[in-house]
Amino acid sequence: MVSVMPIEQAVRQTRKVMAYVTHEKRLLVFAHPDFPEAGIQVPAGTVEPGEDPDRAVMREAFEETGLTCLELVRFLGERNYEMSDFGRNEIQHRRFYHLTCTERPQERWQHAETSGGKHEAIMFDFFWTVFPDDVPDLIAGHGDMLPELVSSLEIMA
Repeated sequence: MVSVMPIEQAVRQTRKVMAYVTHEKRLLVFAHPDFPEAGIQVPAGTVEPGEDPDRAVMREAFEETGLTCLELVRFLGERNYEMSDFGRNEIQHRRFYHLTCTERPQERWQHAETSGGKHEAIMFDFFWTVFPDDVPDLIAGHGDMLPELVSSLEIMA
């Protein structure tokens, strides 16, 4: 009898963008009131097929936050993040960006993200943290490029 080894499921690869949105010396973060296990995050999302990542980060930041006063400052870098700790056979290729909010935003607000109507609304609780000292632990590699953001802000000062 010949024993057949199972073929490993191919690892799915996705392209993601991560937005570090700042206003003055604050960083925008959010929590999921309906899914507290999702931790504290920054706005992020999937790059659509054929979409330019610079456009994707602006689209995702708007969809998730509802803010219309965002400007792209610069690309900070990229990293791969393996999602097996979250039960997903996926490697995310992440591009991190610095965006700024050009108007005085609310201190806290809720916004329902729908991915442009692709799924039911997911409620997010947004709030600002003093950067870099009071930023809470960000889940799943969302904070991987914070040192580059600090360097970027020091260069701009």
